[in-house]
Amino acid sequence: MSNDNSPNTTATSVAALPLSPGDWELDPLHSAVNFTIRHLGIAKVRGRFTEFRTGLYVGETFDDVQVTAEIALASIDTGNSDRDAHTRSAELLDVEKRPTMTFRSTRVSGEGEDWTMAGDLAIGDVTRPVTFAVEFGGVVDHPLDQRKHAGFEATGEIRRSDFGLDFGAGLLGDAVKIHLDMQFVGPQGQGG
Repeated sequence: MSNDNSPNTTATSVAALPLSPGDWELDPLHSAVNFTIRHLGIAKVRGRFTEFRTGLYVGETFDDVQVTAEIALASIDTGNSDRDAHTRSAELLDVEKRPTMTFRSTRVSGEGEDWTMAGDLAIGDVTRPVTFAVEFGGVVDHPLDQRKHAGFEATGEIRRSDFGLDFGAGLLGDAVKIHLDMQFVGPQGQGG
């Protein structure tokens, strides 16, 4: 029988997390929700959503980390107002019936710069699991507000058909690549 007094290493503590515990608020001026979809199978259409809310809560362990997001689908912007109006219509996205796309993380894992975030994505009344590869940009003390700022880049892919959005077959690709650039501001009192 051995006398092992070593600390429990099965639970990941806050010391291993790169962010301080608490609610981190989105910096919308330095964040973006972008996407890419193939048109006619030969070219890419790039776009973004201009209205979104994101929350980041850091708890005591990885299991306590929670990321949430809500995106207003009517805020789509592909750089062409006629195309955007058509995309919002009942024929395509139908933003009257599907006003938002929401995300709630179910698991965050990784270390250093490379992380993975799994969660549930809902468009209208359809929810599917998705996984994002996340690059952690680091944490700095902002010279103006004296608060900690953290940056993340996340990429993933969804299939429109998984959400019942299979309009435009042959015109639009099924795969939609999602690219998120997010900056969060740390909890009050945790600056410099």
